Amino acid sequence: MGEQPQQPARGPSGLTRPPNVDLARLGVAVVFISLSGPMIAATAAPALAIAFWRCLLGSGLTGMWVGLRQRAQVARLTRRELRLTALAGLFLGLHFATWIPSLTMTTIAASTALVATQPIWAAFIARATGVRIERRVWVGITIAFSGVIVLTGVDLTVDPQHLVGDALALVGAMFSAAYVSVAERVRQTVDTSTMTFVLYAVSAVTILPLVFVFGEALVGFDAQAWLLILAVTLGAQLLGHSMMNKVLSSTSATVVSLAILFEMPGATIVAAIWLGQVPPLALLPAAALILIGLAIVIRSADRRAGPATITETSPI
Repeated sequence: MGEQPQQPARGPSGLTRPPNVDLARLGVAVVFISLSGPMIAATAAPALAIAFWRCLLGSGLTGMWVGLRQRAQVARLTRRELRLTALAGLFLGLHFATWIPSLTMTTIAASTALVATQPIWAAFIARATGVRIERRVWVGITIAFSGVIVLTGVDLTVDPQHLVGDALALVGAMFSAAYVSVAERVRQTVDTSTMTFVLYAVSAVTILPLVFVFGEALVGFDAQAWLLILAVTLGAQLLGHSMMNKVLSSTSATVVSLAILFEMPGATIVAAIWLGQVPPLALLPAAALILIGLAIVIRSADRRAGPATITETSPI
């Protein structure tokens, strides 16, 4: 399931039809996000190196904007804001360090479906902090988890090694939920660009030691690999999710969250056409259960005044 953190304002509530311009923006965003997984899988570079460079490039590109327009806001960051932003960056870096390798160890369909469970883990985090979770949310969580169980069972019959990728995708979803939960607090007082500039830099610093621990190369890739890394950064990291943040001022967060769920079928279709990676037919009902459960969780969260952390804001 980012890259730009969600705005604290949740926009209009309910499932009312967004303005046409917002529908167009959502469509563009879903396309870019859906391309993320297949592009990463097609990149001839180590997974952790891809994670490192997309964060470093994301910070650098955002930093140019911040340097030109928002230097004063960076200087005004308090110690608390810096501490929370660094913590969010740590979680985001760990999200990329687990989810991106999962794309090389299991199918893109399974990885994107499992990492999309981020709203479930965000709900657990909210519950741990004292937020009451409605019965409908627990129903959605139960349905989604039944899909997770079926999916892992399918992967076990196809290739037991896929379970490692499945586990990494689930852990990536947990780190994504932790990132969103902290980033939401930062966004109450810090603008999106300033926070993104800092947390992407922290994410890159978080991933760098892991690159050396696992002995992966950071350079020496061919031109196509560098172009794909840049495309992932510009597409999913800066255009896809920033476009979704743009529409949050006039469109329900629930609509935006449900739109993000189209990433899984979108990525699966792109992977099948581009990479020839057709998932087992038995995996599709499992993925459908996950998406139905997530839709119930997201929709139920909109029925009450609650934390936006239950909302899907995947940094994929």
